Amino acid sequence: MIDNFRDHAANERTYLAWIRTAIALMAFGFVIEKFDLFLRYLTTATNVHIHISGQHAKGAGLMLIAAGLVLVALATWGFLRNRRLIDGADHLIYQGTWINLALGGTVATMGAVLMVYVAWAVL
Repeated sequence: MIDNFRDHAANERTYLAWIRTAIALMAFGFVIEKFDLFLRYLTTATNVHIHISGQHAKGAGLMLIAAGLVLVALATWGFLRNRRLIDGADHLIYQGTWINLALGGTVATMGAVLMVYVAWAVL
């Protein structure tokens, strides 16, 4: 039997959830990038004027891809740190809450910014 198996399994589930979130962020950023390129190609190929407002979509897509990469790095760091703490003999107080709150706040802020951007583009 593996020592502290339940703790290790919970740590791994949490890590995989963060990785899944990072993949979703990067995929959404990629979609934003490709859709912006598709609109630009469509405008030049068909001589139909489609209003494209600057480089905002490009910046939003790159921001999401970069945030996904940062999220992977932070999630991996947290997973390895928690694995070491689970196996350690010392009884320590859990202090991993701040990073989860920071990552969640970053994702929420990015979602709010994208919502405002889309609302502004529609109006």
